[in-house]
Amino acid sequence: MDFKLTLQVVGVVLGLLYLWLEYKANIWLWVVGLIMPVVHGALYFHSGLYADFSMQLYYIAAGVYGLIVWSRGAKKRGDKSVLKISSTPLVVWVAVVGVYALLHGAIYLFLINFTDSTVPFWDSFTTALCIVAYWMLSRKYVEQWLVWLVVDVVTVGLYLYKDIPLTACLYALYSTLAVAGYVRWRRMMKNA
Repeated sequence: MDFKLTLQVVGVVLGLLYLWLEYKANIWLWVVGLIMPVVHGALYFHSGLYADFSMQLYYIAAGVYGLIVWSRGAKKRGDKSVLKISSTPLVVWVAVVGVYALLHGAIYLFLINFTDSTVPFWDSFTTALCIVAYWMLSRKYVEQWLVWLVVDVVTVGLYLYKDIPLTACLYALYSTLAVAGYVRWRRMMKNA
């Protein structure tokens, strides 16, 4: 089995485990989320997806952050219970859109000026959305699933274009599960 295929297989297995844990809102997703970026980072670098590669470094840092936030719960609000799933407040949406736009522009400019990327717009688009979606996940905002859905759908086409079909299939599954995750988290939020 060649290097690229091996990375795809291991990445798919880790990705499925991660998504199942996220669907269950299980804190162990953050542990898997610290291992998975190493595998995907190697795959993306090998495939010339430099923004996706650098995104894996962010995932490691954000994974540590998410693990801390989820394990600490909502103590900032004086609530000693586990951090609760909630809707994203309007003021947070405004900030998220602004951060996304700045990130997309900055990553795009970096890719066109300093790399040989053949897909700078789409690579920067999905990377910027991933950054905000991962932060939203760390805060347990239910709408993070909708942001992931956009990322997943676009990524399927991008990864097929870059000839990493197993990972594209994983993201096709992610797309379907993003809808299921959104529905489940909404139900969990209403029942809490």
